[in-house]
Amino acid sequence: MDGILIVGPIIFLVVIVFFYLVPLGLWIQTGVSIGWGKVGMIKLVVMRIRKIPPKLISDGVINLHRAGLDYITSEDLETHFLAGGNIINVVDALIAADKANIELTFQTAAAIDLAGRDVKEAVQTSVYPKVINCPKEGKVSAVSKDGIQLHSKARVTVRTNIDQLVGGATDDTVIARVGEGIVSAIGSAKSYKSVLENPDDISRAVLSKGLDSGTAYSILSIDIADVDVGNNVGAHLEADQAEADKKVAQAKAESRRAMAVAAEQEMQAKVQEMQAKVVEAEAEVPKAMAQAFREGNLGIMDYYNMQNVKSDTKMRDSIAGQDSEEKTNE
Repeated sequence: MDGILIVGPIIFLVVIVFFYLVPLGLWIQTGVSIGWGKVGMIKLVVMRIRKIPPKLISDGVINLHRAGLDYITSEDLETHFLAGGNIINVVDALIAADKANIELTFQTAAAIDLAGRDVKEAVQTSVYPKVINCPKEGKVSAVSKDGIQLHSKARVTVRTNIDQLVGGATDDTVIARVGEGIVSAIGSAKSYKSVLENPDDISRAVLSKGLDSGTAYSILSIDIADVDVGNNVGAHLEADQAEADKKVAQAKAESRRAMAVAAEQEMQAKVQEMQAKVVEAEAEVPKAMAQAFREGNLGIMDYYNMQNVKSDTKMRDSIAGQDSEEKTNE
């Protein structure tokens, strides 16, 4: 009796462990769905030991087999799972690509998935193109040749390029390139009116630049969704330039005025210097007269005559100064 109580739980544990390690239900399901030799019992047990979900692998193999992609084996799915890949996304992408006649191998799908891209979404975008707003928020500003600023927004329809998905640039690069193309196209327009009349000219000009080179997408179309007229940038720039020229001219005039003031002060200094020399020379006259008296070269009458001449000259200068003041007052 005691032996039965001990052996019973052991048998129960053994049965539990057996059914845990041996997924009998999955083996039967897989055998019925794709044949008994595709995924054997031992292989399912090994998956369990290697911590690979057997159901995930078996479901993937069954779906691929039913879709006609039976060249992909369970070993391929196991390897991809151990590498950190998303088995469900890869299987769904391969089936969708096969139904849409898109060439996609398991190796390419696995590489795209391991690169961090959503391979399922990539296949869906190849079948059903998506629209990217350029820019994501706001509008692209550009100035035409006549100086008028335009604000525009474009919608870019793209389709995933499977061959360039690994290593190809993403949405941000496409948005940047399209924005640059719009700015260039508007900048080369002679008038903003021509842009408003024919916005499709911008689309054709941008589309012809091959902006999808090196990206993960193929650009199908670029449509200008909205164009608004902004400020007259050309007029503002001309006004700013005129103001700058005015300040330069004022600075040059101020420089010339300062030079003229300096020259005037220099001439005044020279006049004062010459006046000092005159005063110095006049101071020598009395000395010369005294010397002439001593030497007998100048008589007393000559001196009086000279004084009379000086007095007469002062009187005439005084009269001339009064006449000048009267004329000024008149």
